[in-house]
Amino acid sequence: MKLPFPRRSARSRPTVRLSRLSWRDLLSEAAAGILQRPMRSVLTSLGTVLGVGTFVVILGLTATASSQIDDRFNALSATEVDVEDIARQTNPFADLGFPDDAEQRVGRLNGVRHAGVYWPVELSEGTEVRSAPVTEAPGSTSASVMAASSGVLQAANPTLAQGVVFNTWHDRTAQQVAVIGPGLAARLGITTLETRPAVFIGDKAFTVVGIVDSVERKPDLLMSVIVPRSTALKIWGVPKDSAKMLISTAPGAAPQVATEAAVALAPAHPEYFKAIPPPDPRALRTEVSGDLDQLFLLLAAICLFIGTIGIANTTLVAVLERTGEIGLRRALGARGRHVTGQFLAESSALGALGGLVGTSLGTLTVVAVAVAREWTPVIHPLTVTTAPVIGLVTGLLAGLYPAWRASRIQPVEALRR
Repeated sequence: MKLPFPRRSARSRPTVRLSRLSWRDLLSEAAAGILQRPMRSVLTSLGTVLGVGTFVVILGLTATASSQIDDRFNALSATEVDVEDIARQTNPFADLGFPDDAEQRVGRLNGVRHAGVYWPVELSEGTEVRSAPVTEAPGSTSASVMAASSGVLQAANPTLAQGVVFNTWHDRTAQQVAVIGPGLAARLGITTLETRPAVFIGDKAFTVVGIVDSVERKPDLLMSVIVPRSTALKIWGVPKDSAKMLISTAPGAAPQVATEAAVALAPAHPEYFKAIPPPDPRALRTEVSGDLDQLFLLLAAICLFIGTIGIANTTLVAVLERTGEIGLRRALGARGRHVTGQFLAESSALGALGGLVGTSLGTLTVVAVAVAREWTPVIHPLTVTTAPVIGLVTGLLAGLYPAWRASRIQPVEALRR
């Protein structure tokens, strides 16, 4: 029995060879597309360079600044203890205050370097600070007056512009001397201490023995006329407001000193004093670093977004310019996925190149800033290794739509154009 249709042998069937694009060919085509218009490729990757570079600079400077914050915190705040007089808050009938030998009591504690009591002097209404005894003198101001023992100035670690700070002898003998800051000296017209100038607080004259340029602790002291504690007690009496004590310690001793200071000042009533130890440096670093990271990473994300838009826009323009080339490739057997792969490879290469250049420039910027500020540059290795990958991903995402658009071009329409 014969079949109605003759069977076609396997040898007579036409064979269709699928078009293939190897990785080597894909990379060579992408490199040719980039090098064909080098200036446009450089401008295209510039957005990614700026975005990735900003990313590296922000993380590097944040880590470097956090390291410097740690060093400064350990050197100053971690060695500072404040003690407040809360006797009246604890017991309305208590009138203890800091004892006369408060500095000596606290100074005997292990780890204490300097300690002193201070409080703002409450002057009568209309009392001014003048550089001359005449009321109408131009060198007058309504500056505040701060009573402080010599240990306060030593604990504040001042830098002197002229003269000296008063010492324990001035405290013990209740000398009428004063120390002022540069701003107050300028307002009073005091430019030199060679003439032994004096400031007048009301009708009381105080010889200026020193002008303090800056202090590492308690910078508000520079806004006041600082007089010895014993002198203030002799002239204005016991302070109405609660006094405070400033203690500077050796590194690591502040928490222990804070637990012992109240007992040393008043063994019978340690609850009359409140010692404030320094905060945890790790918590401070975490808080500061977290705030800086959130702010600066937002700026880096904006830069990367701008770079993505730039690559996408330029790649889309390249697709429109190369419509004839795409149509010829399609006519010769290239499939849509091949065209998609080619343009994705080009945009990814531009993004990766921008990421590498941005990482290098960002690292150099961090090092340059750290050297200029005399800091130790700190860059996490993960930042350096991740930044080029971010550039690659940015270029890949930017090329998705242009590559899809190129794959949709029909060969006949492209060749007709």
